[in-house]
Amino acid sequence: MSALEATIRKNLRFNIMISMADASLFGIGWGFSSFGTIIPLFVSSMTDSAILIGLIPAIHAVGWQLPQLLTANTVSRLRRYKPMVMWMTIQERVPFLGLALAAWLLPVLGVGLILPFTFLLLIWQGLGSGVTANPWQSMIAKIIPPDMRGTFFGTQAAFANILISISAVAAGYLLGWLDSPLDFVLCFLVASLAYALSMMVLGFTREPADELKQIPAESKSPFKGMGTILKRDRNFSWFLAMRVFYQFASMGFSFFIIYALRRFQMDEVTAGFLTATLTIAQTAANVGMGWLSDRWGHRNMLIFGMFMLSLSSLLAWAAPRLEWFYLVFILAGLANVAYWTIGMAMTVEFGTEAERPIYIGMANTLVAPATILAPLLGGWIADLAGYQTTFMISVFGGLLTAAMLLFLIKDPKKLAQAV
Repeated sequence: MSALEATIRKNLRFNIMISMADASLFGIGWGFSSFGTIIPLFVSSMTDSAILIGLIPAIHAVGWQLPQLLTANTVSRLRRYKPMVMWMTIQERVPFLGLALAAWLLPVLGVGLILPFTFLLLIWQGLGSGVTANPWQSMIAKIIPPDMRGTFFGTQAAFANILISISAVAAGYLLGWLDSPLDFVLCFLVASLAYALSMMVLGFTREPADELKQIPAESKSPFKGMGTILKRDRNFSWFLAMRVFYQFASMGFSFFIIYALRRFQMDEVTAGFLTATLTIAQTAANVGMGWLSDRWGHRNMLIFGMFMLSLSSLLAWAAPRLEWFYLVFILAGLANVAYWTIGMAMTVEFGTEAERPIYIGMANTLVAPATILAPLLGGWIADLAGYQTTFMISVFGGLLTAAMLLFLIKDPKKLAQAV
């Protein structure tokens, strides 16, 4: 065992505890500023456009994905990732204070100014998360041993989701009790405080410098060598294609909460309970699916998740009563865990240690155009033919994505062990 590995093992328990505390505080913030419920509800108070509402989670996802390849070479040249993580994460947290200000000023300045200001803040927040994502994932891949990553990502997400579920219910009651704009102002202020505390805890992470890492004398273009990787690693190319296709397969998810609101006259408290249902499902799924993926393979868990995607969309399409949406959100939570948590664990297994930031960047940045186009397409279809049509397209999309995983993609960990 090298000196670096020995230091990592020595600090492993401490770093895991820090990561769980960070995730818990981040989860509180997320529950009070959810991109699936709270922010869509805030925006729906200013517009009825399904396209604009569908863009909300897409802006966050695209912002998270787009910068990762652009930062990959910078990240790959670092001996310690934590300093970059700490500087960049400021950009994903400050915009929530701006959302509190936007909600406060809405009655004064009106929709014409506050609506575009809100979307500018969402773009800032999304890009802030994106410039943080690659160094953060690289740091986690460095300080967490390979045989624990699926369990780690799952458990960390579970801690976050427990607090998301509690704070989402609290946010729902807050929205029901208080008049606007005070309800949204307080939600975003509580979120901002939780994000600040989360960042403070993250700063205690112990990451040793890798003094033996070979760093090229010159920094290359982030796109140089990308084509070579795609030609050489056909398995990763198909994995990338699957991630692109998933965006269109899951485009119905963006409209579940708004469809329930408009079809069944759902109130804000119920919206909070639905968010809690989603996060509780994801809490259990993150632990269970993360543990299973370390033993049965990440690919198998992704296949399972794609079937859950289709089933959740089918139930949303067929739902005769609001109560059905509790099961819809449970199944959507399983699909989300498969794509995000298990997908993240699978992504960091492609390539060598030196190549990992490039693989992480490609797996996210190259997916970004589909991430923004999918909800636009879904919103256009919903405005033109109804939300149920969008849901049915997601049903077939989930089945096709599962077929790609079954017949075209191999588990990279097993391939590496076979070499």
